[in-house]
Amino acid sequence: MIAVAIDGPAGAGKSTIAKKASEQLGFIYVDTGAIYRAVALACIDRNISIDDLDSVEGLISGLDIRIIFFNGEQHILLNDTDVSERIREENVSMAASRVSAIPQVRSFLLDLQRDFAKRDNVIMDGRDIGTVVLPNAQVKIFLTASPEVRARRRLLQLEEKGVKADFDKILFDIVQRDFNDTNRKTAPLKPAENSITVDTTDMTLDEAVGKIVGIIKEQTI
Repeated sequence: MIAVAIDGPAGAGKSTIAKKASEQLGFIYVDTGAIYRAVALACIDRNISIDDLDSVEGLISGLDIRIIFFNGEQHILLNDTDVSERIREENVSMAASRVSAIPQVRSFLLDLQRDFAKRDNVIMDGRDIGTVVLPNAQVKIFLTASPEVRARRRLLQLEEKGVKADFDKILFDIVQRDFNDTNRKTAPLKPAENSITVDTTDMTLDEAVGKIVGIIKEQTI
């Protein structure tokens, strides 16, 4: 099996680019961030503070999180409920960044993520795929872009969904998430050893996808 690990900060386009690249290559796309978002959503729905580590640990032991593919689309099931849309809400995004810093949560989800790479050729994106989850991945890419560009992309996504949003607030949240992700004690965000850094600040989506597909082909053929 071929494993491709794509890491990078929030809003760098990892999910969109990885998904399109996987379609071109015939690989399975695994959005690991969605798994952490599901845990964050479970905490929110049950009014559990993420700072209450004992309660969070007790919660995850009873969670059933699954990824299924329907008509080529990835869906996240949380205790048999499809939460694919809800986990994209802004409050869940911020909570997911904090949840992902909890060692017990990362340990709980580690085997789930690795199982996908054992069964199929995968492109997996997240914050620590190349460094922790799939350290032996044949291809490791660190995808990034400037905070301002990432904020503009996120604003456009929300506006396309009819959601009103403030650019300055989105930019603030992105910078805060960058700080949280790079400074956490457990599996901080950083380029994996031997990874290839791709900065998409000045790239169109098609250019970024083409760049990633080209790297994967060069590394695996």
